[in-house]
Amino acid sequence: KMNLDQNSWTESIEKSKNSVVLDVRTPEEYDEGCIVNSINLNIYDSQFFMDELNKLNKKDFIHVYCRTGSRSFQACEIIKQLGFENVYNLEGGILEWKGKIITSK
Repeated sequence: KMNLDQNSWTESIEKSKNSVVLDVRTPEEYDEGCIVNSINLNIYDSQFFMDELNKLNKKDFIHVYCRTGSRSFQACEIIKQLGFENVYNLEGGILEWKGKIITSK
């Protein structure tokens, strides 16, 4: 199952030894507040997005979020096409996130 609610998504991050958390929003959105230990890969910057994805290990557990869950769903589809098997989308995005949010400013 690719779309996970917050509890399942968080559990999956904690359980996977090689977990990567990707924030696919714009750098401006990311600076306003992000989930702890996330990496910002703006899906709208497609060349950078693809280049960075190709640096990741295909065996890693990739956890993706955006503002509402729609960009991250698209991102998950792309990531799966690249051959990653363990890809998880946060339903509701950071808007519905109840966990800790940090600002990078």
